[in-house]
Amino acid sequence: MEFTQSLKLNHVFRRLYQKGKSSAGRCVVVYCRKNGMDCNRLGLTTGTKLGHAVVRNRIRRRIREAYRLSESSYIRGYDIVVVARGRSADASFHEIAADLLKQSEKLGLIRKDVQHEDSAPVADPVLPEANQPS
Repeated sequence: MEFTQSLKLNHVFRRLYQKGKSSAGRCVVVYCRKNGMDCNRLGLTTGTKLGHAVVRNRIRRRIREAYRLSESSYIRGYDIVVVARGRSADASFHEIAADLLKQSEKLGLIRKDVQHEDSAPVADPVLPEANQPS
């Protein structure tokens, strides 16, 4: 991630939970607070109730990738903690990404000049005419 560092310190997580703003969605809960830096710091939390390590790691990878793809639209200078909820274990990547973006917009973390489309299904690619059967 270009403009984001990893958030690992326990006291920073606790400070965000106590003093930060939060927004809860179906798949994720997002906490944020200004950090006075020129970059964002991202922390991820997945509890053991979500499943075994394989499931929790898959959820973390999906959340991290969803953030990475929309990183350029985030306002810099925030600590962000994303907590995975129970529904994220069964949710698709697109559902998690849409929920993360929606909760970030509610908290004012997304720049105003960036327009996001709703998560519309991607059309199937059209085969070139040379490859189509006759």
